[in-house]
Amino acid sequence: MIRDATADDLDEIVAIYNASIPGRLATADLTPMSVDSRRAWFAEHDPAHHPLWIYEDDDAVAGWLSLGSFYQRAAWDATAEVSVYVSPGHQKRGLAATLVSEAISRAPEFGLTSLVALIFGHNQPSLNLFHRFGFDDWGNMPEVCDVDGIKRDVMILGRHVA
Repeated sequence: MIRDATADDLDEIVAIYNASIPGRLATADLTPMSVDSRRAWFAEHDPAHHPLWIYEDDDAVAGWLSLGSFYQRAAWDATAEVSVYVSPGHQKRGLAATLVSEAISRAPEFGLTSLVALIFGHNQPSLNLFHRFGFDDWGNMPEVCDVDGIKRDVMILGRHVA
C-alpha cells in the first residue's frame, strides 16, 4: 500500500495537492501548481534520506507523504518537515494516519531524530491528527499568512522520534 514515489506518480501527486488549494485549509499556495513547477521539489526527495511515499489504493494514488528538509543548514539534517495530502475521494478513511504512523516509525532509518509539521491554526483536522501521534505544539507564528485577505496563524508541531 505504501511505496516510494516514482516520476510516473508526479501528475497524481500534483493533482492531489492542487485539490487541497481551494479549501484554504492545508496549504498556503493560492493557485494550482503545474507538474513542471514541482519537478525540482520531486527531485529533492531522496528515498535514502527524505522520502516521498505514495499510498496506493486499487492501483491509484490515494495520498502521499513527504519528509522534506526543514532548514537548509547542516545542523538541521536530522529534522524533517512532514507533509501529507490525501485525495478528496479517499479522505476520512485513515490514510493520513497510516502515512504519519509510517513516517514516525521509519524516520530513524533515514537519520532523522525530529519531525515537524507546519499547520494552519484553523486546520483542526490536521492539528488533531498530529496531536494524536504525539506531536506537541512547538511554536505559533501568529497571522503570518495572508489567505484571501485573512491573516492566518501557522502552528509548528513537532516530536522527537529517536
